[in-house]
Amino acid sequence: MKSSDYFEQARMLMPGGVSSPVRAIKPHPFYTKSAQGSRIATVDGEELIDCCMAYGPLILGHAHPLIKEAITTQLGKGWLYGTPCPLEPEYAGMVIRDHPGMEMLRFVSSGSEATMAAIRVARGFSGRPDIVKVEGGFHGAHDGVLVKAGSGATTLGIPDSAGVLADVVAHTWQVPYNDPDALESLLFRHPEIGAFIIEPVPGNIGPVLPEKGYLQEVRRITRAHDVLLIFDEVITGYRIGIGGAQEYYNVRPDLTTLGKIIGGGLPIGAFGGRRDIMECIAPAGPVYQAGTFSGNPLSLAAGMATIQWLHAHRGIYRELDSAGKRIGEAVTGKGGSFVQHGSLFKFFFRTAPPRNYREVKECDTGRFSSFWSAMLKTGIFLPPSQFETNFLSAVHNEADVERISDAYRSCL
Repeated sequence: MKSSDYFEQARMLMPGGVSSPVRAIKPHPFYTKSAQGSRIATVDGEELIDCCMAYGPLILGHAHPLIKEAITTQLGKGWLYGTPCPLEPEYAGMVIRDHPGMEMLRFVSSGSEATMAAIRVARGFSGRPDIVKVEGGFHGAHDGVLVKAGSGATTLGIPDSAGVLADVVAHTWQVPYNDPDALESLLFRHPEIGAFIIEPVPGNIGPVLPEKGYLQEVRRITRAHDVLLIFDEVITGYRIGIGGAQEYYNVRPDLTTLGKIIGGGLPIGAFGGRRDIMECIAPAGPVYQAGTFSGNPLSLAAGMATIQWLHAHRGIYRELDSAGKRIGEAVTGKGGSFVQHGSLFKFFFRTAPPRNYREVKECDTGRFSSFWSAMLKTGIFLPPSQFETNFLSAVHNEADVERISDAYRSCL
């Protein structure tokens, strides 16, 4: 069967034929038969260099032997207990030591669950009902943050979602990215705001880079107004370096959310922060949070193996940054703008690099669509949206980077 055949079946059985909107490629998505290293093999007999990497988690590439070994070893011991297991405190200690803004954490099953729980505990701790997010910031598909969200919502032109109650999003304020004055003005006028959640480097509309001093100013403003600062590092965690954006930019948030890479390719999420805040969570405190699959031993084993590899090969971050810069050199003078931060990169069909969500929305999505299709025909798989970050991995070799660069030159 071909991808078109599978899709004909799927669209009759699943909404839109997919399990997530970002996979809804027209006229139909390709179906993956297998993946290894930097390559995806499709059921149609094609081999593609993957610059999507499952939207970020696979920093060691597909089917890495070390991760496979960790999963296989844990499988022999069981894959779900419903009890605590030794991997939990061991891995928690490792992640906490890597993040200056964490003193305690809790494992959950997804990045969306992590941000939802972090917002709940921020409200419970502060006693204030309202939060602020950045326009275009994507913090998962739960009700309180589906307002001018990035990722699939931006791609589909649906900044809000049907089924989200007006009185829920009434407690969610928004400010533009890279605009500290807007944040300070809002907090001054609304003392009922208890937390500000932000992707330090927005990945679901970008990457969009913080201007010099912006994140430090955000920290100063939130502290001055006694507002909790939540860094959503589901994408940036272990992606731009060990310690994520908070280490890179030397900013200590009150709460941090993680996901993607910390699961080694298996489902996971985590949220953590100051001890006094985290001790508000049940059973230690009054903020309830629970999950059957939280702290799943398979995800913990895969994630720990990934992070241990990154600790042992810290130079990989310099290599990924160099590879990203080489791709950027290939697009010089092509009429758009190239943005790169380590292994995150994107070509925007806009003259100047965007500073925020409103400027990202000015990109020529029609041109991007044509470009994306041309890249796929050359054997390069990019995330199929102008509003999604591209990713490199540790297994993209010199030949891969050269092929990606050549494809950018020819297709642009």
